[in-house]
Amino acid sequence: MQHEDPRNGESVHRGSKKSKLSSKFITESDIRDEFSHHHPSVARINNGSFGSCPGSVLTAQRHLQMQFLRQPDAFYFNTLRDGITASRKIIKDLINADHVDEVSLVDNATTAAAIVLQRIGRSFAEGKFQKNDTVLMLHCAFQAVKKSIQAYVTRAGGSVIEVRLPFPVNSEEEIISEFKKSIEEGKSNGRKIRLAIIDHITSMPSVVIPVKELVRICREEGIEQVFVDAAHAIGSVKVDVKEVGADFYVSNLHKWFFCPPSVAFLYCKKSASSSDLHHPVVSHEYGNGLPIESAWIGTRDYSSQLVVPAVLEFVNRFEGGIDGIMKRNHDEVVKMGKMLAESWGTNLGSPPEMSPAMIMVGLPSRMCLNSEEDAVTLRSHLRDHYDVEVPIFHQVSKDGEEGVRDKDGFITGYVRISHQVYNTLEDYEKLRDAINQLVEDGKTCKMLYKE
Repeated sequence: MQHEDPRNGESVHRGSKKSKLSSKFITESDIRDEFSHHHPSVARINNGSFGSCPGSVLTAQRHLQMQFLRQPDAFYFNTLRDGITASRKIIKDLINADHVDEVSLVDNATTAAAIVLQRIGRSFAEGKFQKNDTVLMLHCAFQAVKKSIQAYVTRAGGSVIEVRLPFPVNSEEEIISEFKKSIEEGKSNGRKIRLAIIDHITSMPSVVIPVKELVRICREEGIEQVFVDAAHAIGSVKVDVKEVGADFYVSNLHKWFFCPPSVAFLYCKKSASSSDLHHPVVSHEYGNGLPIESAWIGTRDYSSQLVVPAVLEFVNRFEGGIDGIMKRNHDEVVKMGKMLAESWGTNLGSPPEMSPAMIMVGLPSRMCLNSEEDAVTLRSHLRDHYDVEVPIFHQVSKDGEEGVRDKDGFITGYVRISHQVYNTLEDYEKLRDAINQLVEDGKTCKMLYKE
């Protein structure tokens, strides 16, 4: 009988056991202790950008780092591979994958995009795809993904179709309608859509996309492969890769799942072609399958990939575990969003059911936010003068379309607020009062450039 390779999860840690919920749930005091390393005076309502890691997980990470530094050879040969396998097995269970072989751990969603798009680019370069065949993506896809398409696909002869999504958005049907229109465009003139890239949760503006329905439409339309960029998903919304049905699905573990930066999982549905996926950093594991290639890309700090068991212990201290955290964060961010919109006399960017643990809230039109530069200036001003950290979105008006109005004019700017377990009501009141003060003082975004 051929010996099974322990690097890929065989013959080690047979069957991962799910951690039991603690009989004593975490308290608010415990939560404050876990995140006591956060700057105490800053209203940090931007968990979506960089995530957050609790103290207990940081302690576990430091222990692993010291293990490596004490005896690197023993760590590499005796600890690293089994530890990464254990993390992959936990993720496999969390996302309902069929096998641990389908789960790789990589640095972030950007790395995962490069892995998928490099293979698409090779197919164009090698003549497997026709010149001007296309990749379909949402117009609000993450900029790094757009740059990867530019680097690997368009330079090899492929083309790109962008789905223009409405915002503010009122229903899933609006998104589905625009998606179908873009598929028709992508298939015009005999072209084939070789890959569709669909966000599960768009970053900016933030909206939960009806991803299962869009994947189903892709299959009906004969689109060969679907890649779901779910950078914000795990720990924020339910993730079931078999329900979603995509070929590839990536989500960062450091955004909403409490890992330290940076680590993400890339799910690759088992198929005849999945063996042709490779990590963009080629090391001596090249050719042994993506999970193993990703587990060793040279000497570096792998501790963020190894602390997943410690993260699972942390989330299971909450009532309901990760599901309870997701419900709590969603309910609170909707509540805070409604509070801000009412105070400012504005609107929410999407219905509550299309918001994860982030929600878009319109800024008063009197702020006169008219450009991306204005958005950056207001964000910096809130950080430097009010100790509030929150992303700002500039809403570009479409030709011939009027946007949403408040009592003074058209709303052209939105804040994207996040809610994570460490946030308090005071964080959002601080943002509310800062914007109200600027409006009361007659300050527009242009006036802030000089301050």
